[in-house]
Amino acid sequence: MEQYLNEFVFLASAIFLALMSPGPDFMVTLKQSINHERKYAIISSFGISIGIVFHLAYTILGFSFIIKVFPMFLDIIRYIGATYLIYIGYKSFKSSHIKIEKDNQKKMTIKKAFMLGFFCNVFNPKATMFFLSIFSIIVNESTPIYVQLLFGLFCVVANFVWYSLIALFLTRKKSIELFDKYSNIINKVIGAILIFFGLYFIISS
Repeated sequence: MEQYLNEFVFLASAIFLALMSPGPDFMVTLKQSINHERKYAIISSFGISIGIVFHLAYTILGFSFIIKVFPMFLDIIRYIGATYLIYIGYKSFKSSHIKIEKDNQKKMTIKKAFMLGFFCNVFNPKATMFFLSIFSIIVNESTPIYVQLLFGLFCVVANFVWYSLIALFLTRKKSIELFDKYSNIINKVIGAILIFFGLYFIISS
């Protein structure tokens, strides 16, 4: 049980940092928060979370099958995953200041808001690589499928809660100004930590 707790701590830390790092999902939530009502931004957040179920399905089921057939594959993917963490950390560290602009949009509906978030996540290559990377690092041959499913459930809930909080936070003018002011510093801190995680795994292995 202690082993699974350690795996969960690593997963939760990586998820938290990845959520804070700007990507397509973040930008959709940001755009919805600024240009439409708060409820549409939250619905888009829900769509993003449901999209994650898609990634988790092929990640967990795929790993369960591949590990049995080709155990060495997991070690290969783990190093690729660690390298990818370093890559997204570098991209976050080098990313430029996020410019927040309000534009005129057509009338939003609940269905449009949900589908916007859902398809943004499903077709987000960053999400694909992230979940493959993280699960390849924390999952091993002895990790029960129910533990993997609990990890997956946490990912879904964490994403929904985070992007909903972003929607609530960024529908306030002062919050937008604060984010706009410090976003560059936040990106660099997150990038440095992700790079550390990736290097730590490679060295410790």
